[in-house]
Amino acid sequence: MNFTVITIFPEILSALQVGVLGKAIEKGVVSVEAINPRDFTHDRHRTVDDEPYGGGAGMVMKPEPLVAAIEHARALHPDTKVLLLSPRGTIFNQQKAQELSTLSSITLVCGRYEGIDERVTQFVDEMLSIGDYVLSGGEYAALCVIDAVSRLIPGVLGCMGSLQDESFNDYLLEYPQYTRPAVFRNLPVPEVLRSGNHSHIESWRRFERIKQTLFKRPDLLSKAHLSQRDVKHINSIIKGIPWTPK
Repeated sequence: MNFTVITIFPEILSALQVGVLGKAIEKGVVSVEAINPRDFTHDRHRTVDDEPYGGGAGMVMKPEPLVAAIEHARALHPDTKVLLLSPRGTIFNQQKAQELSTLSSITLVCGRYEGIDERVTQFVDEMLSIGDYVLSGGEYAALCVIDAVSRLIPGVLGCMGSLQDESFNDYLLEYPQYTRPAVFRNLPVPEVLRSGNHSHIESWRRFERIKQTLFKRPDLLSKAHLSQRDVKHINSIIKGIPWTPK
């Protein structure tokens, strides 16, 4: 998978050189490259912004350098999908990450200042938002997208099985995790996790996934694929009945 990031601050991408993603880049499973719109300017100040038509605060990124950078990315990777990171875009979620992970190349366009010239949107495939808030620039959103998508690519994680029960898979949140010691400040690890009974552990984890989702993100349950046993779990949780191995 290739990621191309169009940004006037390519140094921000150095954060990708550490951890799991850094190892994936080192192995060549994932590649990340930056294209700086300033390289497509024609004045000595390498100007990429100007005052907004109609007045108003701040500056707006000019269309010429951005579109030239996008066209350069398409020339390097003809099959790339160009995504403009913007609060006006489609919300990025786990399902979108899974969809994008099947591609061979993604180009992420990062805005700055008060925004970009609207005409640039005519040269991208889609606008994408990582949430209902505003960042200083699209680079931070690009880091989130690259990380979320990359970890779904075979060869990035050491164990692909760790993806199976993560939050938002099947529209359910992840179950609680524990490690040693068995008791910390009078707070014990649930006995079932120390039982060695894998059938009971699996049942408890499913119960906890439903419980976490019901309490913290009930809006997701309407999308989840629930079995009759899951529905019984929901009824038990609502009534305050704790999990049992039955």
